[in-house]
Amino acid sequence: MARNSKIPAVRKQSRTTRAQPKRRVVVLVATRKGAWLYHGDAASKTWRADGPHFLGHVISHLMLDPRDRRTLLAAAKTGHLGPTVFRSTDLGRSWKEAARPPAFAKVADGTAGRAVDHTFWLTPGPASEPDVWYAGTSPQGLFRSTDGGVTWEPFSIINDDPQFREWMGTVQDGTPDGPKLHSIIVDPRDPAHMYIAMSGGGVHESMDGGQTWKTLLKGLDVVEGFGFDASKPTFHDPHCVRICPSDPERLYQQNHCGIYRLDRPSDTWLRIGKNMPKRVGDIGFPMVVHPRDADSAWVFPMDGTSVWPRTSPDGKPAVYGTRNGGKTWQRLDAGLPEKQAWWTVKRQAMTADAANPVGLYFGTTSGELWMSRDAERRWACIAQHLPEIYAVEAAEL
Repeated sequence: MARNSKIPAVRKQSRTTRAQPKRRVVVLVATRKGAWLYHGDAASKTWRADGPHFLGHVISHLMLDPRDRRTLLAAAKTGHLGPTVFRSTDLGRSWKEAARPPAFAKVADGTAGRAVDHTFWLTPGPASEPDVWYAGTSPQGLFRSTDGGVTWEPFSIINDDPQFREWMGTVQDGTPDGPKLHSIIVDPRDPAHMYIAMSGGGVHESMDGGQTWKTLLKGLDVVEGFGFDASKPTFHDPHCVRICPSDPERLYQQNHCGIYRLDRPSDTWLRIGKNMPKRVGDIGFPMVVHPRDADSAWVFPMDGTSVWPRTSPDGKPAVYGTRNGGKTWQRLDAGLPEKQAWWTVKRQAMTADAANPVGLYFGTTSGELWMSRDAERRWACIAQHLPEIYAVEAAEL
């Protein structure tokens, strides 16, 4: 399906049409030591904290099911239960552990196989499959639940396929806190059309519900100076891949080696991060796309010099946004610290709501939650002194 070159304009509301009540937003914050829910008022000006939940446990991801706006899933790593998933059907008032959390299949010959260290990524299935969820783990694994997150089974060929296992490398070769399967995307038009990303291991696409996969590596760079072969998925490290809700033919990617855009049916990524200011660069982890405008996206750059400090460049953090598909980028730092702020933002810790204007949110490695309610004009800190923030999601109630 060819991508439409023009995005339909939003029609102005008729004066005779009664305005629909605005939904309240809840911001879901997953941290190294628990989870919090921040409930906003109708104007998203004041916030009520609900938490901590799972205090002391590592929560990698917290997701609200958009299909019922009541069910929450939390990807947890606990000291006594190990890696697991918790489920709530009452917006966090009570929680139950999954009866069978994601786990790799036992090796037939009795030898020790791979073990899930933690579930890292949660993706709800499409509206047509109300009880389906997908999970990505560290080390890289793909799992599926068909009962709302109560039980999980290995999904697709990925976990045990020899070729995929080679691309995954070893735990020692992975990211600092372990290799991960993430960015699980289900095409809203076709549940059989899926994307996944592996760090490391590249970006992959399935057209048949996970039975077969093809790589999407064309146009992506690899780290220079190490002799890496760009044709091999093993050497590719996608940090975050997002599909545009308003135009599923377009994807954006924040990669270890830059910012990219893919317009289907092309299979070649375009490095749009080259248009970022050279003193800032285009290295970072999160990627956020506008819910109604496929030309608008946001990133949070970090210092990507040769020693990889993983801090904000020069201690001056800023979001960068584009309104033209990455042709140009604008620095958006009003309200943020002007100096000596060395925190940064992890790959799941930045998101957007569906309001008009769009609200943007990000959580920092120093435990601060920031928001811009006025379409990026000014940032305000709505929570601080939290543990290191791993993931931030915004959902409407």
